[in-house]
Amino acid sequence: MSEHDLTHPFERLTPSFLMDAVESQGHWCDGRTFPLNSYENRVYQVGIEDQEPMIAKFYRPQRWSREQILEEHEFSFDLAEQSLPAVTPWRNEKGETLFDYEGFMFALFPRRGGHAPELDNLDNLFTLGRLLGRMHLVGASKDFAHRPTLTSQTFGHDSVAFLSERFIPAELKPAYDSVARDLLQGVDEILKACGEIEHIRVHGDCHSGNMLWRDDAPHFVDFDDARMAPAMQDIWMLLSGDRHEQTQQLSEIVDGYNEFYDFKLKELRLIEVLRSLRIMHYSAWLGRRWEDPAFPHSFSWFNTERYWGEHILQLREQLALLDEEPLKLL
Repeated sequence: MSEHDLTHPFERLTPSFLMDAVESQGHWCDGRTFPLNSYENRVYQVGIEDQEPMIAKFYRPQRWSREQILEEHEFSFDLAEQSLPAVTPWRNEKGETLFDYEGFMFALFPRRGGHAPELDNLDNLFTLGRLLGRMHLVGASKDFAHRPTLTSQTFGHDSVAFLSERFIPAELKPAYDSVARDLLQGVDEILKACGEIEHIRVHGDCHSGNMLWRDDAPHFVDFDDARMAPAMQDIWMLLSGDRHEQTQQLSEIVDGYNEFYDFKLKELRLIEVLRSLRIMHYSAWLGRRWEDPAFPHSFSWFNTERYWGEHILQLREQLALLDEEPLKLL
């Protein structure tokens, strides 16, 4: 590869490259390729002759190791074996799910239709709660050996250090450094006060965009962010609205969840902790990917003075939320 390819490796993923990669696994393409909404990796729908189209996922080079990706696949199979609606990768005759082609690791998946769930529907949240309870029962049965653990260091401290050094405008840096320091201190104090928190295998990025609702039930897709984390990591992202609305939503989720896996009440204190860490981690993720041409094109609002000003305000709001009483179940 040239130095340019190492900086922007996905530029090599032309339609002919995609089809050659898929055909290297014995599938004959019909010439149709369609990019799907993905930024961390690159995902395409690829037409297959006389068959349903397949989904080809090309992993971002140097992000995950082979062992970490295979653990992602194994987790989805563990769920599917328990009749959970997780979309699993295609296996070849040797049982392999991860393939190499011209410097890329890629996997193939069956195409699954559906739409994002309506998270303002309490019945839907009860159904999601039952599904998450079943998922976490499987997730708690063993640990990941290679995939990372969500910590305040990796999601919070490392993200803040990276942004402060490379992205925060000089005139906003004192304000950013101050509020970020206070917020991380608050996060760490709550984590310490909570004591030992059980970490299990979780989906890790459990928002509506990673669920497909079909046949009156949700199906989970994209386990790319799976890691060891508190169970709450897969729950808090389903909450929205004011405190009263979130209380109602959380209560419905937990009612369904408890049918299969015991909800840990002390994890209620982690909702705003995990939300704070995600906010910091998300901004750092955008910064770390800014040399990928797809990011300035798709996230043009990032890295502007207005963005950083609003980001600082968001961190201040999170700092205030950490001081509030945690949500209570109805």
